[in-house]
Amino acid sequence: MPEILHLANGHISKLCVHAEDPGPQWFAAYTTPRHEKHVAELLKERNIETFLPLYRVARQWKKSAPVVLELPLFPSYLFVRISRPSRGIVLGLPGVLSIVGSSAEPWPLPAFEIEALRFGSRMGRVEPHPYLKVGERVRVKSGPMSGLEGVLARKKNELRFVLTLEVIMRSVAVEVDANDLEMIDRPDNSESALSA
Repeated sequence: MPEILHLANGHISKLCVHAEDPGPQWFAAYTTPRHEKHVAELLKERNIETFLPLYRVARQWKKSAPVVLELPLFPSYLFVRISRPSRGIVLGLPGVLSIVGSSAEPWPLPAFEIEALRFGSRMGRVEPHPYLKVGERVRVKSGPMSGLEGVLARKKNELRFVLTLEVIMRSVAVEVDANDLEMIDRPDNSESALSA
């Protein structure tokens, strides 16, 4: 907590300055492996706004019918919207190991990243993607994710917009239409990769 030295009547005293609480913000909670859904239920029971992005994948084990599973998009992570005083409630839940951040304080996530994940999840067009920091940079120019920047990737004949959450060092691919994207920092000698 920051301190200010105060001089009054020839005496120096320390005053603690409380940083103003910015209100509820999104944070990434790190959980024990395969406990994301259980922790999400515990948070909901305590009326804490929670977002656990899931994706569907078909699996088939030997001698059994194929099943469709809903798995966490980011294994061992889920998102909570809390104010600073509520951190203790989240950290006190069984299965929660930490809130992502430094030893001094947790790192809030931009609300627009969470909204983009929610939109992609509702559309059912999200899947895990290897963490990326380099590649063709693109910006979504229309639709609910307008203004978001990410990396352009291709899977078979479909374009994917890879949104990277730097705070948890994870990426997610969202299927997009080429008409909704524009290039950022396009090299001078290249044609538009979106028309390829």
